[in-house]
Amino acid sequence: MAATVGTATQPVIILKEGAKRMRGREVQSANIMVAKIIAETMKSSLGPRGMDKMLVDSFGDIVITNDGATILKEMDVEHPVAKMLVEVSKAQDEEVGDGTTSTVVLAGELLTKAEELIEKEVHPTLIIEGYRKAAVKALEILDEIGVKVDPTDKALLKKVAKTSMISKLVAEEADYLADLVVEAVTRIAEKVGDKWVVDLDDIKLEKKEGQSLHDTKLIEGVVLDKEVVHPDMPKLVRNAKIALLDAALEIEKTEFDAKLNIESPEQMRAFMKQEEDMLRQMVEKIVSTGANVVLCQKGIDDLAQYFLAKKGVLAVRRIKKSDMDKLAKATKGRVISRIDDLTPEDLGKAALVEERRVGEDKMVFIEGCENPRSLTILIRGGTQRIVDEAERSLKDAINVVKDVIVEGKVIAGGGASELETALRLRDYAKSLPGKEQLAVNKFAEALEAIPSQLAESCGMDPIEAIVNLTSKHKEGNINYGINVFKSELADMKQLDVLDPLLVKKQTIKSAVEAAAMILKIDDIIAASRLETPGAGKKGEKEEGGVGESED
Repeated sequence: MAATVGTATQPVIILKEGAKRMRGREVQSANIMVAKIIAETMKSSLGPRGMDKMLVDSFGDIVITNDGATILKEMDVEHPVAKMLVEVSKAQDEEVGDGTTSTVVLAGELLTKAEELIEKEVHPTLIIEGYRKAAVKALEILDEIGVKVDPTDKALLKKVAKTSMISKLVAEEADYLADLVVEAVTRIAEKVGDKWVVDLDDIKLEKKEGQSLHDTKLIEGVVLDKEVVHPDMPKLVRNAKIALLDAALEIEKTEFDAKLNIESPEQMRAFMKQEEDMLRQMVEKIVSTGANVVLCQKGIDDLAQYFLAKKGVLAVRRIKKSDMDKLAKATKGRVISRIDDLTPEDLGKAALVEERRVGEDKMVFIEGCENPRSLTILIRGGTQRIVDEAERSLKDAINVVKDVIVEGKVIAGGGASELETALRLRDYAKSLPGKEQLAVNKFAEALEAIPSQLAESCGMDPIEAIVNLTSKHKEGNINYGINVFKSELADMKQLDVLDPLLVKKQTIKSAVEAAAMILKIDDIIAASRLETPGAGKKGEKEEGGVGESED
């Protein structure tokens, strides 16, 4: 880039050396291509007949899953657009806990259809406007076809939980696990005014390799993957009064350097006696409050363990902060960071604290907590990978049950709602002027990608399946979708294939936001990458800027 000064032409440098710039159609094509590749990767894992992905990280650790959020999280993507799609899937997972694969597939399809319109010289802004209008209308349609349900109907909630798990590795035990999930979520749900509230922090998922998925249990209380610190301590305490400590039961080392000249064994003994007295005082302070269980986030000195054991106190150390927060909520105790501040009012209460053997390890069970809403699902499974996948599946199932309780509406799965929405959007498009009509029609086409992929995954001809499904819907069978187990069209409501309305609505919102964001980009200015920190001369390093990178 150059500017004229007087009669001479003098170059004006705007971007730093090595920076790259892409503009216009080239940028849009590249961005859309990236989104399409990510969507294609995810597509095949959609639905109960979807395929699994094996992800191997730089350390050689393997993850086998068909959970959309996990696939994208474990994929080490480089392109900024790919990173945006990973963020979209993460937001979907955090908001409603399911539908991550559908969101990315739909976003990819919306961009593919947008590219077709861009090639016909339709401006991206018009496409985005059309997509946003279509999304608003689609949400109205979903609300209309959603079925209002009783949030306390356990039989219906079980159907929703099963639908979520039937596409996962745990499908064989979906019936048993769905019962556990429904029992757990309904116990923690509470009605506040006219609305239901579900705090998922009340459910802790603890996993332990061994036995089978069918040995997964619901525990009324909190389970810690820790053992009692000293062999002489009691392994079972009833009517537990629990001290929750965020302070080490150890002698803190002095910060400054100092030299001590010890000239006789008596002096040495005096120093050791002093340490012993300090630890004894700490233990005496805890016991004086009436505590008979100590749960500590930090370390417990060997000598302190001995004193606690002599007093008949059960102690557990190095508990995770997240677990300490759950324990505080469950036992209604207060986490104390200075032992001197501990009072009897700070103690938590539980009917039982017991160390039990689970598989080859020992775990501590805190049951009959003061807060009866605190629950733990102890997940068992033959291998570490099965246990990990079971945890992901249970998280999804817990979230969808919560969504139904909060929203109070369900909708037919198996691609039925997407196809019905697409049909009604086409009718809506006829009422719109000009090029926006094209965008709404393309939105409808993108929605059909979900039932189309479900049909493809189970060996059906996708085009034929969509044509037949469309004719069924035109006849008024709005709950007809793809029965992937029998490779045929069927009424999803009769088959108990139900999804939370909240998940479907969030999928459309997230996909449209992602597509709109990517379509609006027409310029990428990427700073030059640094080779390695400290490489090159000092002057060159300063010019590059330490914090700059391409993304």
